[in-house]
Amino acid sequence: MKLLEHFKELSLYPKNTEELKGLILQLAVEGKLTVNWRKENPGIKDASELFDQVRTHNIELLQSKKRKVKKKVLEDNLILDVPDTWIQVKNQDLFTLQKGKNPKDLSERVMKYPYQDIEALDRGNIRRYSNDEKAPKCTDEDILVVCDGSRSGLVLNGRAGIVGSTLAIIETPKFIQEYVKILFLQDYKRANANMKGAAIPHLDTNVLLATDVGFPPLEEQNAIVELVNNLFAEVEQLESLTKERIQLKESFVVSALTRLTEAENTQKEWNFLQQHFSSFFTEKKNIKSLRETILQLAVQGKLTESWRANNPNTEPASELLKRIEAEKQKLITDKKIKKEKPLSAVGEDEMPYELPVGWGWCRFGKLISFLNGYAFKSSTYVPSSNYQVIRLGNVKNDKFLVNTKEAYVPKIIGDKANGYKLYKDDILTTLTGTKNKRDYCFTCLVKNEHLEERILLLNQRVGCIRAVDKSTSELMNMFLKAEPILDQLFATETGTVNQGNIGSTAYKNLVFPLPPIQEQRAIVEKVNSLMALSDQLEEAITLKEEQTALLMQSCVAVALA
Repeated sequence: MKLLEHFKELSLYPKNTEELKGLILQLAVEGKLTVNWRKENPGIKDASELFDQVRTHNIELLQSKKRKVKKKVLEDNLILDVPDTWIQVKNQDLFTLQKGKNPKDLSERVMKYPYQDIEALDRGNIRRYSNDEKAPKCTDEDILVVCDGSRSGLVLNGRAGIVGSTLAIIETPKFIQEYVKILFLQDYKRANANMKGAAIPHLDTNVLLATDVGFPPLEEQNAIVELVNNLFAEVEQLESLTKERIQLKESFVVSALTRLTEAENTQKEWNFLQQHFSSFFTEKKNIKSLRETILQLAVQGKLTESWRANNPNTEPASELLKRIEAEKQKLITDKKIKKEKPLSAVGEDEMPYELPVGWGWCRFGKLISFLNGYAFKSSTYVPSSNYQVIRLGNVKNDKFLVNTKEAYVPKIIGDKANGYKLYKDDILTTLTGTKNKRDYCFTCLVKNEHLEERILLLNQRVGCIRAVDKSTSELMNMFLKAEPILDQLFATETGTVNQGNIGSTAYKNLVFPLPPIQEQRAIVEKVNSLMALSDQLEEAITLKEEQTALLMQSCVAVALA
């Protein structure tokens, strides 16, 4: 069977486990799992005689308990395709359900009978007791099904005590009990999909009991149960090995990337890591860690150690900072930007790590001006115009989604908000998100292509970081995504219980590592190259996942054909 041939390959991704188990169960109840077994056991009688025994047992059981069960009828005229030795029956002919209830004297005080609810049966945690002699009881030999709540349809092994109100005993002969459990397991997902109720869903027992199923001879039932148990055990073992493999890879990646950020000889560690890219960077979580490490190495100056060794006479960042401060003062004098409160010098205790020679720490506010957005009213939006409002949803990390959730305003409002126009090399950042989730402070660059067809206007809750020296914008955009920078920003987070905010003051007071202008270009080139490599690794993972998904679909199609 194609499914069994590709078990190991399909189990490479833990999310396939439940789908594999569901497929095994479906093949089991359709007789497709035991095709070879039937060929090897040709003399087995059909299930008619066994079925008569089951019905007789169930009738006698109900009579002994003085209970009557009204048969449910569904006019569906369904004809199942089952093997020759199987017969088509309804669930109500194989089992009945005895619903549990809450005894009147239910208490946490220890009494004669433990109250067997889901918590007690599934986790062994008995919380309540009763002395009610008339309440429905179960034993260690019973099987029960959950009838109410989110786990409706789940089968549990019984324990001696009173049956909980959300459960029902599945009354069926012991000799077919294990196969009936298979029927319930197979039906579990479908039963949940067809639950009744809104606030508290419950199992539709009328539909369940009147459903047609295939009923095999007892010998084949036993073979099916054994096969399912063995295959489940193999799936779970493969799943465990897969999780262990993933954990080992993650441990290696974390260790290697940590060594990389802490090493004095970064190039040596980087060469070592590169040898293992294809082997260990096979999970998207690891690619995310790789990208974060690349940025951390960039802001520490470790990506360009070789570049500095080959360019010893580079102008230091202090000279760049002087030019930027002079240019900013000129912009203030020309009234192109507003004068701001002086920023304090960076203290030694604020410097999170040692910078390379030629770099310098400075307040980010010395390098930029910061523009907060205009409070556009949604009632003024129009279907289209030359003036587009840039909102939170348009800004993702390195993705300026100008064609997503567009909002436009008429010319009269656009002209009024002229001071909020965006220009090439502006850095956009989101200023609000979920508290303590770090799902904002995304940044992206405004490029020429974004400005070709429209005038872009900044909305509130989106900030614009405008570099005084535009040639530094690309590096700033990169550095603002690095963990050492984000840690500073999120340390200033304010807001309500659920909503977090980071304002312009936090950006202006950032302690920012400024490289020399020539080295900035080398950093940008190096980061772009490594991020492209990360993209290739991620694309390879995505392709592998897609191929596995197609293999799963192929196995399903062949198995169910």
